[in-house]
Amino acid sequence: MAITDWPADQRPRERLIRHGAQSLSDAELLAVFLRIGIKGKSAVDLARDMVSHFGSLNRLFTATLSDFSAIHGLGSAKYAQLQAVLELARRALDEELRSGIELTSPQAVKHYLQLLLGNKPYESFVVLYLDVKNRLICTDELFRGTLTHASVYPREVVKSALSRNAASVIISHNHPSGTPEPSTADHALTDALKQALRLVDIRILDHFIVAGKQVYSFAEHGHMHA
Repeated sequence: MAITDWPADQRPRERLIRHGAQSLSDAELLAVFLRIGIKGKSAVDLARDMVSHFGSLNRLFTATLSDFSAIHGLGSAKYAQLQAVLELARRALDEELRSGIELTSPQAVKHYLQLLLGNKPYESFVVLYLDVKNRLICTDELFRGTLTHASVYPREVVKSALSRNAASVIISHNHPSGTPEPSTADHALTDALKQALRLVDIRILDHFIVAGKQVYSFAEHGHMHA
């Protein structure tokens, strides 16, 4: 049965307008995004296939085009639409952070970093530059590829932080496949950056590792003390 044949109070789009997006399930929200289904399946049925196939929204959002297109009824057009929606969400959150929110809590940046790094297929090292009131100045990807103590150059981080007149920084990188727990190399890199930035009176407030929906905070685990 097509969604247009459903009672009006059961249609996802009408329920969203009447009760708000938070009242819809994951599949119903995806159905609103899809708009139409395919022959023999409504948009909700197709959305349920998507949730079942990927197992979570995060896996869906980080899927490659080939993985996304493996579901009958999905292709490059819908993939492009989904990526555009995700990028708009990232930019909106970035805009909100730049409006003057103080980043004094690890939780305040976790969602931002999940959007920024959660779907990258390669390792990325980013720096959030903060002013004296812990407000975001800007975010910059400094390195990408296989990240090791040797491939992330402390002098480049120092130079970049000084050029932005940052009082402190938050560093982050992702583990595209695997868990967010830091390796010995991650600890060594954090220590090297702390020492280098300390020489120019710039603090590292935290180091986050993003692995899908999981985010590890060095500060929360007591690893940012001198």
